[in-house]
Amino acid sequence: MENLNSNLYSHLTAKEREILSFPAKLLHNKRLLTGNVLDFGCGFGKDVVLLKEKGVDIIGYDKHYFPEYPIEKFDTIICFYVLNVLLPEEQASVLMEVSLLLKPGGKAFFAVRRDIKYEGFRTHKIHQKPTFQCNVKLNYKSIFKNENCEVYEYKHYNQITRKINIECPFCNPNTDRELLLESATAYAMFDKFPVSKGHILIIPKRHCGDYFHLNFKEQSACWFMMNKAKEILKSRFNPDGFNIGINVNESAGQTIPHVHIHLIPRYSGDVEEPEGGVRGVIPEKRYYSLKEK
Repeated sequence: MENLNSNLYSHLTAKEREILSFPAKLLHNKRLLTGNVLDFGCGFGKDVVLLKEKGVDIIGYDKHYFPEYPIEKFDTIICFYVLNVLLPEEQASVLMEVSLLLKPGGKAFFAVRRDIKYEGFRTHKIHQKPTFQCNVKLNYKSIFKNENCEVYEYKHYNQITRKINIECPFCNPNTDRELLLESATAYAMFDKFPVSKGHILIIPKRHCGDYFHLNFKEQSACWFMMNKAKEILKSRFNPDGFNIGINVNESAGQTIPHVHIHLIPRYSGDVEEPEGGVRGVIPEKRYYSLKEK
């Protein structure tokens, strides 16, 4: 796996244009750019300028060219050709950021290239720096595809009706619950019965009852999302500490047969004596002496 620091020049793939990009024109003609719109990874921002001229309520964000991070949520988010120049971990971060910035019931549209013949790092012809490119496939609804590009439509996981595992509350989460984060493999929501303010669940999308039966990609996706969820909690609630836990099987307290990882914020004084932390699952084993015998 490549070190993220090796992909320092992804922004150099941004192109100067005088006309709307093909995905922007496609979505505008289909009248899919509704409400307030965010162009995530807008590059030099030409789509933003031209869509504004057409009456679209849109702003752009790009960490290299327009680095002021949005403070609101959006009805529609577009993200064109960004994922193709990012490493897998960076792609997951973008998917999570978009899910975080999207309003409940909103839609995001991802355009990816379909004409990439060579994957990996290559020297940029103009800038003479190493830039990365790869093919990307998403498990979202495809609304357009030709030999050059594909456009996907994304909605929050809990806004999509499914006909499998109907009784599982994590395969079919309630539409009225706030979905915090989502990647291709996992999502995060606030616990319905929180232990403390900000209690979050990290949930793999595949229906699986035992954490140890998840594959490496699924486990990694959950822990990668955990780090982002922790950042959200620090920003919203500023807790003083955290407990992280997974219940595996009924004897360990698991009540829903679908893997979920608890991220529980802790606050100074929330219990009389916090010593022992997760050891408290067996109360008489909670306390122990650190002194050598």
